[in-house]
Amino acid sequence: MTPIISADELRALLSSGSAVRVLDARWKLGRDDGREQYLAGHIPGAVFVDVEGELSRHGDPRDGRHPLPADDDFAAAVRRWGVRPGVPVVVYDDAGMLASSRLWWALRRTGFADVRVLDGGWRAWLVAGGETQIEEDPVEASDIQVDAAGDAGAIDTVGAAAWPRTGVLVDVRASERYGGETEPIDPVAGHVPGAVNLPIAQLLTEDGRFRPAADITAAFDQVGATADIPIAAYCGSGITAAQFALAGALIDREVTVYPGSWSAWSNRPELPVATGPQPGGAA
Repeated sequence: MTPIISADELRALLSSGSAVRVLDARWKLGRDDGREQYLAGHIPGAVFVDVEGELSRHGDPRDGRHPLPADDDFAAAVRRWGVRPGVPVVVYDDAGMLASSRLWWALRRTGFADVRVLDGGWRAWLVAGGETQIEEDPVEASDIQVDAAGDAGAIDTVGAAAWPRTGVLVDVRASERYGGETEPIDPVAGHVPGAVNLPIAQLLTEDGRFRPAADITAAFDQVGATADIPIAAYCGSGITAAQFALAGALIDREVTVYPGSWSAWSNRPELPVATGPQPGGAA
């Protein structure tokens, strides 16, 4: 099953009366008005997901800006959202599928197979003429069993440091941040030694949708993230890296995520930092 769904496909699914749980994960770095946006209009029946409060936890700076929530806390959130056995889940946001990718990845690593991201998000829904709703429907919590994720699909800082010896570690931030030319958020500029650079923007169209699979495959291959080698990814704080994992799923390549990402690495002064452009001039 493809991990994305088009606005037209979602409209048809909702119109058919089929059971589906739609989750609204609107969020942007530096803003806390996702719920207000949701209440101003959302896909009918959608349930709001708090990215900061339900998809991450507060931790030490050495854990990064968006460390993963405890397994029990995430399971409780899934039940609050009314996710039920056998009912497909569709997630969306309005910021280039960033937060929805994090939600997709979080659900997938806890055993949910039928989860898809709305390609193009909220904007694509509006362009397609999708109906909107202002009222917040009451949600009946479920008692669904949620698998403990543990370290499934994820690596910590120690794992990220070791990864380039056996696989390819991909930094999906902009090339200027990878090269250490600028760092607008974290305490140190640069990248994890041995990491290659593939900015996530290269995998998306101007309107925030994924490029064709052939283009994504070519971009992965160009940096050595081929089908026969273990692939891991990081970004600034673990959100965009999940979007890269979603891109990998589109071309049947498994991507392990470093949730702490550069925000965790750069808060550990004892760790080495590399600077300079992509080796070989790629990406």
